[in-house]
Amino acid sequence: MNATNRTVVVTGIGATTPLGGDSASTWEGMLAGRSGVSALTQDWAADLPVRIAASAAVDPGEVIPRAQARKLDRSAQLALIAAREAWADAGFDAKAGEDGAVDPDRLGAVIASGIGGVTTLLNQYDILREKGSRRVSPHTVPMLMPNSPSANVGLEVNARAGVHTPVSACASGAEAIGYGIEMIRTGRADVVVAGGTEAAIHPLPIAAFGNMMAMSKNNDDPQGASRPYDADRNGFVLGEGSGVIVLESADHAAKRGARIYAEAVGQGISADSHDIVQPEPSGNGIAHALQNLLAGTDLKPAEIVHVNAHATSTPLGDLAELKALRKVFGTEADHMAISATKSMTGHLLGGAGGVETVASILALYHRVAPPTINIQNLDPEADADIVRDVKRELPAEGTIAALNDSFGFGGHNVVLAFRTV
Repeated sequence: MNATNRTVVVTGIGATTPLGGDSASTWEGMLAGRSGVSALTQDWAADLPVRIAASAAVDPGEVIPRAQARKLDRSAQLALIAAREAWADAGFDAKAGEDGAVDPDRLGAVIASGIGGVTTLLNQYDILREKGSRRVSPHTVPMLMPNSPSANVGLEVNARAGVHTPVSACASGAEAIGYGIEMIRTGRADVVVAGGTEAAIHPLPIAAFGNMMAMSKNNDDPQGASRPYDADRNGFVLGEGSGVIVLESADHAAKRGARIYAEAVGQGISADSHDIVQPEPSGNGIAHALQNLLAGTDLKPAEIVHVNAHATSTPLGDLAELKALRKVFGTEADHMAISATKSMTGHLLGGAGGVETVASILALYHRVAPPTINIQNLDPEADADIVRDVKRELPAEGTIAALNDSFGFGGHNVVLAFRTV
């Protein structure tokens, strides 16, 4: 294998989500079909049109030491927790360069956020207005920077091959992982810590999303509000959390005897160029991303048995994705078990691609697809094999692959593919 087309594998996973404070509890919650959505009890939520969200199951302030937490936006705190788990899960006991396992000059970090340190920005502005400029935290700028999560993860592991922050709205986390795959494939790095994070449960984003009619207002039924593919779906539920994986060249992983979860086959990227918010309804842009994935890899449609769909529970977006799958794969799509895990986690925006990549990898590793919950009345136009209500076993033998789809405001389309090894 030449240095510019290297096989990439996944050797570590980490997550902190509305379903659990680590990847194991998150996965357990997904397989059980448990919702992480609840009513917002803060005083500021009382007058909002949307009063539900999927908050992190374990507050990051309970995990990150207080002295460190006060210098980190919540999005960076969540990313650091997930990255630490993934790093340890990959078998690394120390920073790169300290134990000889990884050369820091061959280690990268790519952690994305769709919005960045929005809670820091808004909270510090409130302090400025109410208490004056002298009370504004001197840590404000490094906390609110969109690259803060990636920079802090890079510092944590001593990454020197490059630390990056792609921003493509709700496709950001998936694009970060795709970028990490290419860093290794093209020879820039041997190991990359990659994923996404978001923490935007704050009155302003909730009011803004609510007023643009993007979010569900089913305040009386929090756990049933996120319902992809249901005929009565009416918008997404805002979630927070982070999902991070460790990517590694197959040769590097083999030399140190690492446990391998899956091969990271590659990515497909496209843009709709249709609308700043609405998806292109025919699914053409998504179809191009799928076609680009197939053209740039050796992935065969017959290998694909599972899709972790973007499926946010919006009327147009859910169907556009299914149309694209049918357009590209035809009858091959009939054997692809579709899971919409946002029905349980809510929509983590820039963190969604990271968490759903973790779910896709675990689905392959354990050969089981998590369910989509809350489908009471299946949309008759949902032309796909949707895993409903209970988990489903995937083929027990042979090589199988899974897709993770992520799309974002602005028309960003990213599709990632993983395969058993």
